[in-house]
Amino acid sequence: MDNICDQSKICNDSKCVSIQKIPTYINGFDSILGGGIPRGRTTIVNGGPGCGKSILSMEWLYRNALAGRPGIFVSFEEHPADIRQNALTMGWNLAALEEQGLLFLLDACQKSDVIISGQFNINGLLSIIDGKASQMKAEQIVLDALDILLRLYENQFIEQNDVYSIHQFLTSHSYTSMMTIKTYQSASLASAYSFVDFMADCVIHLDQRVLEQISTRRLRITKYRGSGFGRNEYPFIISEDGCAILPISTQGLHHKALGETFSSGNDRLDNLLGGGYRRGSTILISGLTGAGKTILAGTFIQSICAKNEKVLFIGFEESEDAIVNNLLSPGIDLRPALDHQQLIFLTSLPEAMGAEEHLFRVIRCIKNFSPRHVILDAVSACKRMGGEQSASDYVIRLINSCKENHITTLLLNQSLNSNQIYQISGMEISSLIDTAIVLNFQESKGEINRTLLVLKSRGLSHSNQYREFLITNHGIQLIDVYLGEGGVLTGAARLEKISRDEQEQRLRKFKIENMRRNLVNKEAALFAVRTEQQSSIDFARSQLNTLIFEEDAIQTGRKARGEWRKRDNIESL
Repeated sequence: MDNICDQSKICNDSKCVSIQKIPTYINGFDSILGGGIPRGRTTIVNGGPGCGKSILSMEWLYRNALAGRPGIFVSFEEHPADIRQNALTMGWNLAALEEQGLLFLLDACQKSDVIISGQFNINGLLSIIDGKASQMKAEQIVLDALDILLRLYENQFIEQNDVYSIHQFLTSHSYTSMMTIKTYQSASLASAYSFVDFMADCVIHLDQRVLEQISTRRLRITKYRGSGFGRNEYPFIISEDGCAILPISTQGLHHKALGETFSSGNDRLDNLLGGGYRRGSTILISGLTGAGKTILAGTFIQSICAKNEKVLFIGFEESEDAIVNNLLSPGIDLRPALDHQQLIFLTSLPEAMGAEEHLFRVIRCIKNFSPRHVILDAVSACKRMGGEQSASDYVIRLINSCKENHITTLLLNQSLNSNQIYQISGMEISSLIDTAIVLNFQESKGEINRTLLVLKSRGLSHSNQYREFLITNHGIQLIDVYLGEGGVLTGAARLEKISRDEQEQRLRKFKIENMRRNLVNKEAALFAVRTEQQSSIDFARSQLNTLIFEEDAIQTGRKARGEWRKRDNIESL
């Protein structure tokens, strides 16, 4: 036998002894079991009616048969034809495995009068099992609905003795066995079958409960000799292809660091966010109904699908056709993305199933589709899955799963009160949110206008101002900030303030121009006066220079005549 786990060990006389295990191949189950159920030992699966005991045990045999390990399914309640038919609903073709000698369905349904009359002998059944197992070389056996056999005994001593005989037979032949037994509300019946748990090496308990009209299943391992195991209670679901356990509480935090920024689909919003969204981040868009949350999400989808990246849209409020058709009005056409299989929708009513089944559907879809982005519409609708705790568990586990796979998650949330902007989700997930955008309505001048605020954008320098935005035929249009005495103005108040400011600006320009003209005129008058005075000064200076010139000429003539007289007197002597 290959692929048998040896992970769990115990100490015996100071020597480590390996506990060999056979995997179940059931989604999430082996991680809780520490590798699988104990090889060559007995495992008990108990629980109330409808909790999944028979399906769990059959899937263990079925998955191992596919892996090449033959098994025998002994049924004390259902006939083989019914078992085959039921298995087909989950895509299990048991008949094909039977033909290959990898599976055998043994009909052990006995009439009550056979046992009461004393004609039934457990040794005969065990001989049949042993002979068939030898023929098939099977080492794995399921005894389904053992309680049906037990309650037909009138003598409790014989009943318990035969059960121990079955257990002894299985362990002595080193068969890996799984027995399913119903649990009952009746104290007498419950105590009558309690001895079986003490006999087994591994005990798995299943139950089904109703939370706010939503039926859910849980699985818990109460006993596992010689091995560690997950000790919590785990969500357990039965899907269209088998069982699944969601061992979220056994996982650590393995979130990848946030990646680079990329566009939200709106350039102006990118600027407010400090560059856009970050890859692998969780974005929450919260607001009252009609605020524009789905349009922002549609803008993002259209932008990201144009880059050939896949998006998964989880819808709890509207159908796929309704969402696609409604987004056509603001100019967002998602049909090309659907045609090119870049976008798929996973829609359902929250009340249709429990939170665990919803989560498993998403995880399976993510595994098959491999999207880079997931959109949830809406977080507030998740409360209808079974209460606030179920909704919180669902959202937190979805976020964790997406972060571990570096998937960008866009959550839409319908808030109930526009004043409580800091309770952005109402589910205590604020610490997991990397980017928070709050959409709101503002009433002014007899009209309602929309505003947007980036409340949080982890790792980025983002705007802290409210911005008015319009929903147009071409998507969302963000308006420039316009401040007034009461803060940011929107709608008619903004237009009125703009008109008033423009009028005041025109008046200021007129006054400035008028003062400029007056100043020019005064400067011109001053220049004229200065020019006239300068001309008078220049004329006076000219006259002065003329007089000075004439005076100089007179003095020069007098001096010359004096010289001449002196020369004449000398010559006369």
